[in-house]
Amino acid sequence: MQIPDEAVDTFQTEGVAVVRGVFGDWIGRLAGGVEELRRRPSPLERSYRPPDGSAPFFQDFCNWQRIAAFRDFVLESPAAQLAARLMRSDRARFFHDHVLVKEPGSSVVTPWHQDEPYYCVAGEQSVSFWTPLDPVSRAVTLECIAGSHRWNRAGFRPLRFDGTPLYPDDDFEPLPDLESRRGELPIRGWALEPGDAVAFSFRTVHGAPANVSPAARRVFSHRWVGADARFVRRGAAGSPPFPHLTLADGAPFDAPEFPLVWQR
Repeated sequence: MQIPDEAVDTFQTEGVAVVRGVFGDWIGRLAGGVEELRRRPSPLERSYRPPDGSAPFFQDFCNWQRIAAFRDFVLESPAAQLAARLMRSDRARFFHDHVLVKEPGSSVVTPWHQDEPYYCVAGEQSVSFWTPLDPVSRAVTLECIAGSHRWNRAGFRPLRFDGTPLYPDDDFEPLPDLESRRGELPIRGWALEPGDAVAFSFRTVHGAPANVSPAARRVFSHRWVGADARFVRRGAAGSPPFPHLTLADGAPFDAPEFPLVWQR
């Protein structure tokens, strides 16, 4: 399975690209893994239940080592090689998995944000694959702002869903009010079929609307880093948290939790 040169160029320039049909052979197994995870979620499970009583938004992180379907996907699927190609890296190291399920009618809106400030890793070479396990219409799909991975090298302030800062007394720049400027922004979003994926940099600003469709929107998101990845010490406050890691701040990102899956 290959990604066209045009998609690689778009990813490098805009920080986001759509790739079609690359994970089609794995959708059934990943869907089974998601259902297993929902039956026995991890301690990192984070579900949001809207105050209006609408359907919940299920999330869980870092389950690839205990859910066999996820482990097989990470180690045996073409994801690592495709990640390296998009990042233009000679290697791809797995960071973590993230399952997101917005039930039909869920009013939860995923606000505009940038992932890297939440993470214990930084670098120019990174990619998240937002991989839907169900057909996704343009009305409920992930949205990314093209070029936003170059807006701010230090990153924008990471917030919790309730709008409070993730880190106390941080010095991150606040993200501008983007929703009021939608008409001015180069927002990318695509209708997707199972097997497609949206690939975006950890620094790309993105968000997602409520699920106004009559079907669940199940997504398996998997995150990868390249050769220049460095550890950033955030302690227990990061999301997902890795408080047990003893790597020095700025050290190469290399630990058993983050396997090197592909190398040229």
